[in-house]
Amino acid sequence: MTPQQQQKVDEARVVLEKLGFPRQQTNEQAALVLLALLDLPPGASWDEANDRFLWRVHPILQWLISNYDKTYEREMVRRRVLHQFVAAGLVVYNPDDPERPVNSSASCYQVQSAALALLQSHDSAGFDERVKTYRETSPGLADKYLATRGMATIPVTLADGTEVVLTAGGQNKLIKQMIDQFCTRWTPGGQVLYVGDAGARDPVFDIEGFASLGVTLDKHGKLPDLVVYLPDRNWLVLMEAASSHGPVDGKRRAELNEIFAGCSAGLVFVSCFPTKAEMRRYMTDDGIAWETEVWCADSAEHLIHFDGERFLGPYS
Repeated sequence: MTPQQQQKVDEARVVLEKLGFPRQQTNEQAALVLLALLDLPPGASWDEANDRFLWRVHPILQWLISNYDKTYEREMVRRRVLHQFVAAGLVVYNPDDPERPVNSSASCYQVQSAALALLQSHDSAGFDERVKTYRETSPGLADKYLATRGMATIPVTLADGTEVVLTAGGQNKLIKQMIDQFCTRWTPGGQVLYVGDAGARDPVFDIEGFASLGVTLDKHGKLPDLVVYLPDRNWLVLMEAASSHGPVDGKRRAELNEIFAGCSAGLVFVSCFPTKAEMRRYMTDDGIAWETEVWCADSAEHLIHFDGERFLGPYS
């Protein structure tokens, strides 16, 4: 990295520290993503920061290569930087369409207008005082943004009464049906250990519950969409919402077996579909793995068992 590039990155890191971000969001990667969102190449001054672009992740990555010679993985940037920027109110997610599905290729990010005005004044006298004022008002900005998004959320109540909220769009409608309908019928008394949400930080992730079963998981790994533990049977039910990511095929079953290799409970694999019509798209030789279960939300009282010697249970 050239001295000019390094200077701009160091300035951005200090800015993030002053804004109160934790250490994980004041590293080089976070600083570079902030510079991309502001369209600030190494030679630019802070008053040239702008919000004329609605940034998708791929253009951010290309911008970083062109301007700072840095290459990052898409998911690393999305999960470890952009999600936290949005949660803090520094960046707005899908400002042009707050109800856009979370897995849409058109998903985009833009620096919040008050934050942009603050950062444009970086080189002017009194910046630290303006930061202090901004931090006193920024929770209100975050609340205002969340209120906009709040009309496009999916409330879910777990069996133990815990209430969680999923972002709207994508497969989260199906995940709600899995919790409300599948779990009520097929895993009564089960403990929900994990609920995935592609549009936000996972609302349920029981690390201690997994640890008690001998499982240590990477939060950024390819986890199932819903995991339920049945203590009376010592089963761990791994469910995939197949509306967008596909069902448990042979490859996915092998991946899940590897991820949960140390689990002391028996593993049960379930592919969940919104409709039987959607399921039929995968009725091919390698579409759905043998010795797994299939559930369709439009026929919630039924399960389809794919071969094997038992119905709804783990295999050695």
